[in-house]
Amino acid sequence: MKRLIQLALVTVVCLAAYRLTGKESTAELRWYKGNLHTHSLWSDGNDYPEMITDWYKNQGYHFLALSDHNLLSRGDKWMDVALANKRGDIGGLARYRERFGDGWVELRDQDGKQQVRLKPLDEFRGRFEESGKFLMIQAEEITDKFEKLPVHINAHNLREAIRPQGGASVRETIANNIAAVEAQSQSLGRPILAHLNHPNFNWGVTAEDLAYVTGERFFEVYNGHPGVNHLGDAKRVGTERLWDIANTIRLGVLQSPPLYGLGTDDSHNYFGDRGSSPGRGWVMVHCDQLSPDSLIEAMKRGEFYASSGVTLTSVQYSPSSKQLKVVIDPVPGVQYTTNFVATIPPDSMKLPLASDSFNRAADWIGKVVKSVSGHEAEYQLQGRELYVRAVVTANIPPVNPSFKGQRQQAWTQPVGWHATAK
Repeated sequence: MKRLIQLALVTVVCLAAYRLTGKESTAELRWYKGNLHTHSLWSDGNDYPEMITDWYKNQGYHFLALSDHNLLSRGDKWMDVALANKRGDIGGLARYRERFGDGWVELRDQDGKQQVRLKPLDEFRGRFEESGKFLMIQAEEITDKFEKLPVHINAHNLREAIRPQGGASVRETIANNIAAVEAQSQSLGRPILAHLNHPNFNWGVTAEDLAYVTGERFFEVYNGHPGVNHLGDAKRVGTERLWDIANTIRLGVLQSPPLYGLGTDDSHNYFGDRGSSPGRGWVMVHCDQLSPDSLIEAMKRGEFYASSGVTLTSVQYSPSSKQLKVVIDPVPGVQYTTNFVATIPPDSMKLPLASDSFNRAADWIGKVVKSVSGHEAEYQLQGRELYVRAVVTANIPPVNPSFKGQRQQAWTQPVGWHATAK
């Protein structure tokens, strides 16, 4: 990869040649691939954390967060082998022992039952981490709800687990948990990334909920779990449409910064491809160092994209020229279509928009303003866009699809919005 040279006062989005800081840098920038939503036997996953970590590292990932529900993998935890096998596969323990050896795997008999010790993160991360090559990030899925509506938020780079905060509404529940994450970040003096998970899971979080909790800056535009209603249904919109509606409200009504979109696995099953299995969704982060702080700060600047299979060479946006350009790393024989998606209010509407001046079905919200075939595509902003983003779609399915008819995609972050946001 060629060295990317930063230009003053030029914003970088995702894997761009420019950075939001506008400061010149001599550091080598590169892409880092990671999954930020992963479950193990510590909560409701069905394999040992070392086996899961081994899989991701061998598949070329650079970082991984094991984000089990309402806990950090710490302390002494023993599990009945029969229960572990029931969750996954009768041969799960044998596979674990074969890979890591009897000197590593700890077993005991307790009340006539064979138990296996689940290793905490700090005990096994040293077997996998390599400077500049692979990193483990301590994380938790804060698993909350309002009444029967799920509100799940992943937090990364934690020191202590955060208990679910609750609230008198979905929005208050989101806000309270985000506030708890921010409080720990301020206390530690280090960045912690929080993102809202699978908003359409049990239809828990609406576009309006996403919009009005402005302290939440990240959400999962793609989650590989087959039960999260990614495409919506006959009455409710899909996750991508939620993104555009929420960002239209944020920028057009509230004049607040937009949401950024992640891709994740939300993996639970590691025996075959049934259920929520790994390798479906990830983020590609552009930064100069493989460390939690560098990765999180880059994501907060929007220097990343989400993917379910498509790889991008660069995503460049220049505020001066107001042009967004996407370059794809092509696979031979595969065809690509890049759709530029923007919200462009009618000329009769003045900013800020009245919250009741439009409806979520309006055709100017999240409209495809340009479609380009090939390995490169660019879009010139005209001045009325609240934002523009790109979604690249290949004509082949992912290696491990999560829904029927799925195609490999990549989603860039919204740009061109800084003049609108306060």
